[in-house]
Amino acid sequence: MAGSILIVDDDPVQRRLLEAAVVKFGHTAIVADGGEAGLQAIDGPNARDVSVVILDLSMPGLDGIGVLKAMRERGIAIPVIVQTAQGGIETVVLAMRHGAFDFVVKPASPDRLQTAITNALKVEAVEGEVKRSARRGSGSLTFKDLVTHSPTMERVIRLGQKAAASHIPILIEGESGVGKELVARAIQGTSDRRSRPFVTVNCGAIPDNLVESILFGHEKGSFTGATDKHTGKFVEAHSGTLFLDEIGDLPLDVQVKLLRAVQDGEVDPVGGRATVKVDIRLISATHRNLLQQVKDGKFREDLFYRLNVYPIFVPPLRDRKEDIPLLVEHFMEKVAPADPRRRLRGISRNALALLQAYDWPGNIRQLENAVFRASVLCEDDVLTEEEFPQIRAQVEGTVNLDRPVAGVKVEDPSAHDEPASAAIVAVDDDAVSGSAQGGFGLLQVLDERGNVRPLASVELEMIKFAIDHYNGQMSEVARRLGIGRSTLYRKLKEYGIDPETGRPERMAS
Repeated sequence: MAGSILIVDDDPVQRRLLEAAVVKFGHTAIVADGGEAGLQAIDGPNARDVSVVILDLSMPGLDGIGVLKAMRERGIAIPVIVQTAQGGIETVVLAMRHGAFDFVVKPASPDRLQTAITNALKVEAVEGEVKRSARRGSGSLTFKDLVTHSPTMERVIRLGQKAAASHIPILIEGESGVGKELVARAIQGTSDRRSRPFVTVNCGAIPDNLVESILFGHEKGSFTGATDKHTGKFVEAHSGTLFLDEIGDLPLDVQVKLLRAVQDGEVDPVGGRATVKVDIRLISATHRNLLQQVKDGKFREDLFYRLNVYPIFVPPLRDRKEDIPLLVEHFMEKVAPADPRRRLRGISRNALALLQAYDWPGNIRQLENAVFRASVLCEDDVLTEEEFPQIRAQVEGTVNLDRPVAGVKVEDPSAHDEPASAAIVAVDDDAVSGSAQGGFGLLQVLDERGNVRPLASVELEMIKFAIDHYNGQMSEVARRLGIGRSTLYRKLKEYGIDPETGRPERMAS
């Protein structure tokens, strides 16, 4: 598989060794002697020539982590193989957290390096086709396109549908990776502005000195480097929707001008002599606690109340684990058209249980990346735990793999002459969407006669499970169950459970 490999290393000896190895593997090598030069190569006119980056972590000036951060901020999705002489676990975690595809320790063996490059090229090729397919089938996203059976997400959808019928400012809150932009796009696609521009701005990825220019525009010659007139994102979004992601990262001085734009519907371009009228639907998003930002003096109170007219909270994936089977199938289907030579039959029970046991700190974005990589690199036609080594290492020994999985149908493993642990699962569209489940197991929803159990018995079992799972921390139990502490204690009293022990009161005495 041929492709151009960019080698970024300040050590000339190491560059020559890597270049010779890359050429021997049948690829074209491009070399850069530092982080700045490497970033120019993947963010310049010849960026399309680069399929994979081999990046040294320790370099003077812009180091490897700095390059990874810059790539993420600029939306550059080229796979990066990080190399370093220091192979500590903290270094590995740091590199992976900033988007590295793979990690090799100097001096890497030729076989290890070739495997890393081959895998990276395979992922890059399929990822490119996935993006092209998405562009070909692109259109207005609506709430029907959101993949969910979760009651908490149903509330998000109801709020979003109501919001779409108005033009008031919306603030979408939630952790990074939960899908805040998807919700914003669904609001746009359901509103009367569906055929108008949808302009996105990541406020956290713009240098402070350029935020004002990018948002509101600038006149030619208004500052050093302003060689042309720039209209700005507000004007680009005129008659449509402007989505300001990570609004909590805006500098205070820019917040003043944003407040005026929201209040008066007009912006002041940098160096301009007159204001420009704009008609936009403003949707903001943040993973921060803006109210706390206000108290800390980092966010203007008047702007907060202007933006927080209609708040929508998108829950993290760990609070909607019943959606994981649906999302896994969805992400596997996204990969399938890009690699028509083979199609995955499904995912093993063990692998799906593994994914449902994990807490997903990176939320849906992290799940998508994990399934994407596993689907591309899988040598068989079924995803197993072997395709998720990093996740498996974190949850090893915590999953009961002999139990069925909520919301899925499990094929009879004997029909395929496979061991029970490798049974194939596929999403059951008719499954009960609200099936309760914990991180390590499931609640039994049917009695021995096949009838649905009474709600009270299921509720009691859920409360007892939560108390045990969170070691009797009642505040956490109540939060995870989605009820107030007073409600939790009232229910415990009704069921005769001692709050101190989580056991029946007669047993506790």
